[in-house]
This record gives sequence, C-alpha cells and structure tokens, in this order.
Amino acid sequence: MPNPIREFSMMTIGRGAKPSGRLWNPAADVYQTGNEWIVKVDLAGVCADDLEVDLMGSILRIRGCRRDTFYRQGFVYHQMEITYSRFEKTIQFPCPLEGASMTQQYRDGFLIVSVSCP
Repeated sequence: MPNPIREFSMMTIGRGAKPSGRLWNPAADVYQTGNEWIVKVDLAGVCADDLEVDLMGSILRIRGCRRDTFYRQGFVYHQMEITYSRFEKTIQFPCPLEGASMTQQYRDGFLIVSVSCP
C-alpha cells in the first residue's frame, strides 16, 4: 500500500500543471557521535532561505517548500516525477536535548544539522 504522504499527482490546468498540494516527506539520515547528533536531509532544489529549523525538547522540525523555478508560461508537461510542494520533516531523538546547541549548513542539496549536547 503506498504511503499517502509520498503520493503525488498532477492536476491539469489548461495546458499546464499544478502540484496536488500534498506534503512532501524528504529522506533523512541521523548519526550519533559522542555528544553530537548529525541530521542530513535530502533537499535538492530547495532554496536555503525557505528553510525553517526548530529544536524543541527532543524534536527537530524542518519545514520549507520546494518550488519549480524552471516552469514557464506556455510549458506543457510530458513527464513530471519531481515533487514540488511544502514539506515538514520531524526527527524524534531518543533523549531530551535541553541546552543543546545547533548549527546548520546547506551543501550540495543536503541540509546538515548538528546538535551538540552539553
């Protein structure tokens, strides 16, 4: 059975296309090393200025939107497989992270968040 969050459909509008509006769920890897957690999220095509990253308790929440900046008026789609929509990724850590410091960098389509515990 397909995951409903990952489903994506296109609605034809005249001769163009518009995303269905479903949330996109980007893939993430989570690593632990000593007192640090590293979260790497695959966000190819997302503008770094469109990202919101929050750490509350033991939850890291990443929100944003991937927009199709290539689409132009008059384009007629033939095949569209890339999801363009809002997204929210939530990572639940196995321990509370009160007092932790957080840094982030966006490199080569990946958002890398480092959470250092005190």
